[in-house]
Amino acid sequence: MDINWIFGLLVVFQLKHFLGDFPLQGEYMLHKVSGDWSFLMPLSLHCLVHGAMTLGIVLAIDLRLWWLAPLDFVVHFIMDRIKSGPHYLGRYHDKSRPAFWNILGIDQMVHHLTGFYIVWVIINYKNVV
Repeated sequence: MDINWIFGLLVVFQLKHFLGDFPLQGEYMLHKVSGDWSFLMPLSLHCLVHGAMTLGIVLAIDLRLWWLAPLDFVVHFIMDRIKSGPHYLGRYHDKSRPAFWNILGIDQMVHHLTGFYIVWVIINYKNVV
């Protein structure tokens, strides 16, 4: 596989992540931090945006890679719930403390590593699928 193709995929998944986590994360989706079960729909909608964008990318490459979209959804859901849930790491919400920024960094790292894994699968799909 051409290094330019790999680099291009990495850029596409970085853009996908940025769009899904920032411009396309609407006000309603920010309610994913709730302590009760009201987090479920906002967080699901946020993760659906990520999964839908991943689905669009992978279907443009190979229809057999559809399963990467629900994988992206699930990993994003679990990580964001752990990061933002007030009973989990969301209790560290003071932006003036290092813990907040370390947790945000872990969250972003997990999302980027998920994108790297998806790119790896795309590159190696003949051996994986």
